[in-house]
Amino acid sequence: MKICTIVGARPQFIKAAALSRELRKQHKEIIIHTGQHYDHNMSDIFFEELDIPRPDHNLGISGGTHGKMTGEMLVAVEDVLLKEAPEIALVYGDTNSTLAGALAAVKLHIPVCHVEAGVRMGTLKNPEEVNRVLTDRISKLLMCCTQTAVENLRREGITEGVHNVGDLMYDALLYYGDRLKKPDGIPERYYLMTCHREENTSDKTLQQIFEAMQSLGAPTVYPVHPRNKERAARIKKAGEFPDVLLFEPVGYLESLYLVKNAIKVVTDSGGLQREAWFYDVPCVTLLDHPPWPETMDGNWNQLSPPTKEEMLSKLSITPDDSKKDNPFGDGNAAQKITELLK
Repeated sequence: MKICTIVGARPQFIKAAALSRELRKQHKEIIIHTGQHYDHNMSDIFFEELDIPRPDHNLGISGGTHGKMTGEMLVAVEDVLLKEAPEIALVYGDTNSTLAGALAAVKLHIPVCHVEAGVRMGTLKNPEEVNRVLTDRISKLLMCCTQTAVENLRREGITEGVHNVGDLMYDALLYYGDRLKKPDGIPERYYLMTCHREENTSDKTLQQIFEAMQSLGAPTVYPVHPRNKERAARIKKAGEFPDVLLFEPVGYLESLYLVKNAIKVVTDSGGLQREAWFYDVPCVTLLDHPPWPETMDGNWNQLSPPTKEEMLSKLSITPDDSKKDNPFGDGNAAQKITELLK
C-alpha cells in the first residue's frame, strides 16, 4: 500500500522515526515535510541522528500567522497528493502541518490516519486543540496513545476506526535510549526548561518564568526555540539571570539526555512531559489544561500558571514514589499501527 506521511515539526519527526521503520517493511511510504520547523537543529538533525528516510518532498513553508501557514500548506500538500495518489494519508499530533495534511487529503477522498488522536485539553483557545479536534473529526483511522484518548473521542461521538495502540514516543525512547548524548556545556546538576507556546513567551510572562528558575539554587538549562531566541536573550540580559543558561535547540538524543538527568523539568511541551514521566523525573507543566492527565498521578506532573510564586510552590512538592502503571502501551505502537493499516 502507498502511504503519504505528512510531517513538519520536531515531535512528528520523532514519531515518524519509530513508525517509518515498521511501515516500510510492508508498505511504500512517501514523506512530505511541510517545512514548519526548518532550521538544522529543529529539523535536519532529527533525520540524521534517527535514521529517518529523507523527505521525498520538502515544501519549505514556515512562519506567518496560523491561517497563512495552514493555508499555504493546504495548497502545497494537495499538489503533492495529486501527484503521488496514495491510498492513505498519515498525519501526527496537533500542528498546523497536521491539519493542513488532513484537510488536503480528505478533500481528495484520500482516507486519513491520525496518529496521537483523541488528545484533549478542553479549550479551543489553544491553537493545537483546534488542530486536534478538526483532524479527528475527518480521520478514518484514529490511533490513540491511551484509553483516556479513546474515551475523549467516544464522548464526542467518534467510535469507528478508533484504536488504542500506545504511544510512539515511548517506542522511540525505548529504541534510542541507549544512544543518549550529553550536550556540550551542560552542568552536572540542573533543571531543564522548555518554553515555546504563545501564551508563555510574552516579555512579562517569560520574565516571571526566569525569576522562578533563578530562585531554585541550581542552573536551569533552557534550549530556546528559534522564534523566541531574541526575546529570551534580551530578558536574561536585562534581568540578570545568571543561572538561566540559554542553549541552541538540541537533537532528540541530547534532549532525552537532558530530560533523564534533570533534577526536575519545567515545560509547555506535550512530548517532554511524557518523556519526564517515562524517566521518573518530576515535571511542572506551564499550561492551564492537562493534555496528558495520565502523567499527573502522584504529582509526577503538575500544572502551574507561569508565575514565580505558583511555579516555586509546585516545584517544592515531592512526587509519590508508589506510582505507577504505564497507560502508554508496551513499546510496540509502531507494529500495531502498521498491522491496522494493512
